[in-house]
Amino acid sequence: MKPYGRKTKKQVGEILALGNRSQALNRLAQIPDAQLIGHLFSYFYNKEELIKFRSVTAMGELAARIADNSMEKARIVMRRIMWNLNDESGGIGWGSPEAMGEILSKSPPLAREFKCILFSYLDDKGNHIEHEMLQRGVLWGIGTYLGTAPQNITDIVREQLQAHLSSTDPIKRAYALRALSNARVLEYMLVPDFIQADKTTIDIYTGWDFTATRISDMVHACTPEQVVAGNE
Repeated sequence: MKPYGRKTKKQVGEILALGNRSQALNRLAQIPDAQLIGHLFSYFYNKEELIKFRSVTAMGELAARIADNSMEKARIVMRRIMWNLNDESGGIGWGSPEAMGEILSKSPPLAREFKCILFSYLDDKGNHIEHEMLQRGVLWGIGTYLGTAPQNITDIVREQLQAHLSSTDPIKRAYALRALSNARVLEYMLVPDFIQADKTTIDIYTGWDFTATRISDMVHACTPEQVVAGNE
């Protein structure tokens, strides 16, 4: 990495560590897009989960801004995310499904083109991602997208989300519940008793910070818009 590249990467990390969401995003927007893209991707792999999630948030803002000016450049960002999730990439793809969901939630034009790809990562007859940890990211990404477009949930996605409510992984249970809640389908389905009684506490990302939340309490959780507004 060139010296100025290392300096900018450090700057991005320092901004992502800021406690104020609006201030951080405004400062990141002052960095040239071409430089910011690569550095945000690198922070998807940060060992601190909060920094990873914040870089995902920033990528959503960046990609939506790029799409407003050039859909083709935004498609390149999306293809890079898809490549990261491809077995042939040789990597794991940490943060990529979360970022895809974040981007699609911010850019309806990109969502029209790529939402089926995001959904396919959950479908065992599609591009199902088998990596256990990446499945968490897929559930999160889908839940984030559905938070802004609940009408776009499909029957297959709903069934797959409901299936994850029975996961032995409490984070998957929580993320699946969040997605169903964001899709506004909880009121029309019978939430299993074991979910309503699940007192497991999970750190849920709320737009810039984590909030410790019991799974049982998530049945009546706030919408993402309300939660994020509280962090600005």
